[in-house]
Amino acid sequence: MSRTSVGDDLVAISRSLARAADKLTFGPPVTHVYNPLIYAAKAHEAYLRQWGHNGIEILFLGMNPGPFGMAQTGVPFGEVSIVRDWLGIEETIGHPSSEHPKRPIEGFHCLRSEVSGQRYWDWAKQNFGTPKAFFARHFVTNYCPLIFLEESGRNRTPNKLTSSEQKPLFLACDQALRAVVDLLKPKIVVGIGRFAEAQALKALDGKDVTVGTILHPSPASPAANRGWAKMADAQLGELRESTGL
Repeated sequence: MSRTSVGDDLVAISRSLARAADKLTFGPPVTHVYNPLIYAAKAHEAYLRQWGHNGIEILFLGMNPGPFGMAQTGVPFGEVSIVRDWLGIEETIGHPSSEHPKRPIEGFHCLRSEVSGQRYWDWAKQNFGTPKAFFARHFVTNYCPLIFLEESGRNRTPNKLTSSEQKPLFLACDQALRAVVDLLKPKIVVGIGRFAEAQALKALDGKDVTVGTILHPSPASPAANRGWAKMADAQLGELRESTGL
């Protein structure tokens, strides 16, 4: 399957997930919901078409977009300077239908840094040098496409939603993840953090793919602040060894 057709298929999966997620409603304490698969679609789909292909070794799976990463750029863990200067993607970014005054979408003009994204992509740069070398063996996506904000501007993660809110959302996310795995055919799906790992284990039950995890690079994690890259290398080494990669 050509890289172009794989990219187009990833775009189709993304658009289907975007539509399904956009129909859902969420109650307090959530006051604003952002769907970057819609308002940042140009950048997100450029990422899918440019770097998506099948036969990869590892699919990295994040939890959901960060307010200063994918929310701004449309790219998973998408710290602005990394997306623009290393991945070579810069597109016009729109706005969510209802925008929180404390979390404006400034696109590639955003000056705030997404620490998790910076750590993740710095690790990729240090280990592989070029995007081409990294994406030859890997791809990165998120389990949930939505960002949930409380009245204060605080980010509310999907695992803290009510069960009635999670059920239809996770159903759509599971379907999209299975479709991505069927298309890209990774040997290992690596949840970046325990939540992503747990959701992958449920969604991919019965599929011929190994599911594992690495520590999330969030600055809220004391362990990640003590040298995330080395810990990620060690965890990935164990997963590769267990699967013979």
